[in-house]
Amino acid sequence: MNDEIEKIKTVYFIGIGGIGMSAIARFFHSKGIKVSGYDRTETTLSGELEAEGIAVHYDESIKLIPKEVDLVVYTPAIPADHTELVFYQQNGYRVIKRSDVLRMITESSFNICIAGTHGKTTTTTMIAHLLRDSGYGCNAFLGGISVNYGTNFWSQTPAPESSKKNVCVVEADEYDRSFLKLSPDIAVISAMDPDHLDIYGTPEAVEQAFIDFGSKVKASGLLVSKFGLKRGKELSEGAGGNKHLTYSLQNESADAYAANIVMKSGRYEFDVIVKDDKLENVVLHMGGMHNVENAVAAITVASSLEIENDKIKAGIESFKGVKRRFEYIIKNDRIVFIDDYAHHPEELRALIHGAKTMFRQMKCTIIFQPHLYTRTRDLANGFAEVLDLADKIILLPIYPAREEPIKGVNSEMILDRMKNENKKLMAKEELISWMRNEYIKNINKEFEEVLITAGAGDIDMMVEPIKQILENT
Repeated sequence: MNDEIEKIKTVYFIGIGGIGMSAIARFFHSKGIKVSGYDRTETTLSGELEAEGIAVHYDESIKLIPKEVDLVVYTPAIPADHTELVFYQQNGYRVIKRSDVLRMITESSFNICIAGTHGKTTTTTMIAHLLRDSGYGCNAFLGGISVNYGTNFWSQTPAPESSKKNVCVVEADEYDRSFLKLSPDIAVISAMDPDHLDIYGTPEAVEQAFIDFGSKVKASGLLVSKFGLKRGKELSEGAGGNKHLTYSLQNESADAYAANIVMKSGRYEFDVIVKDDKLENVVLHMGGMHNVENAVAAITVASSLEIENDKIKAGIESFKGVKRRFEYIIKNDRIVFIDDYAHHPEELRALIHGAKTMFRQMKCTIIFQPHLYTRTRDLANGFAEVLDLADKIILLPIYPAREEPIKGVNSEMILDRMKNENKKLMAKEELISWMRNEYIKNINKEFEEVLITAGAGDIDMMVEPIKQILENT
């Protein structure tokens, strides 16, 4: 363990229920360090932390926070005037961002860092699973809940093969430029599309941050990037003397790509070519061709670590996915219900295209909750264009997260730009009533339907009620 971490006995997290924060909280807890924290609302994840022995409270109050604490960690999503944060900052405590803690944890390890405006969570989880399942071993800090293990963090497995390694697989977050604090031995870049323009200002600044991230790969390290990325030449030049491999779904000009893809009963079977090597008959039990591409990236990394092909293939076949990433809630001949975290136009494009390709005979209805006023303002045209791909669209009000409302910015911005006339805007309460009284009337043996819920806000709280309505029809 890092010497600096050895000295820490107590840690307090402001925003502990966030997916990235909770992974780090679990890391400290696994080391026997006393962990507690605050979050604004109780969620399934915060409840799991409490069940694991981590104290969490939900009222913003100085009376409830520990006064004897060695380290205070906060997420940049927390407002600067947060009562607890201000108290710690003004009273001499050591207060640092989540990204600084990740830097501290990984400064003495071999780091595999996966970045991208979309695709990074599934790819990170795939890579971590391949290392764990094969016996290679790793510490994993994920941006989603692995279905295989029911968690977003696990520690290095003390197996004979991995006992001499100190490997961290880290989801590298571009928000607030956090990923620039990491030191990758292997870096993956899956996408550089415009996002977080409230932080970066311009698409070009987003792209530059990813180029800067790629240039942080350690000497003799490896950069793996999606083939055809805008400014991809600069990525290659930024890698310097490091090895640089590109990957693609099927483009044979890339260093790694899939071939002979066949769809069978909700799974994919394909071959993967990585330079001069070929893995035949790879099986992936996940929907969406974008996940085949994510698998190519994960296989490229695993191959670079010289993990045997048979172990790689076994790991991909046993991979069960990530919660809320093309997650099947219901799947039968009458209806398929998919829940997904997609909150960017390109993620929605991959999601809708993947569902309509896999279930060609079914109509597709998507229920989408926009996330953040700034993202809705900046990408309204893109959201409208992509949502038009569905047969029916239900829009929910914007989930604000950390933001205050912006005058004139709302879900109507997207609705008004859509060309598909089969669209509605509903509050969450209306949605449940509509599902129960109108939607299910069309679900019968003659009507086959793919229903998708998508978004990064609290739309996941709607999944269980919708599931119950559908199962009781």
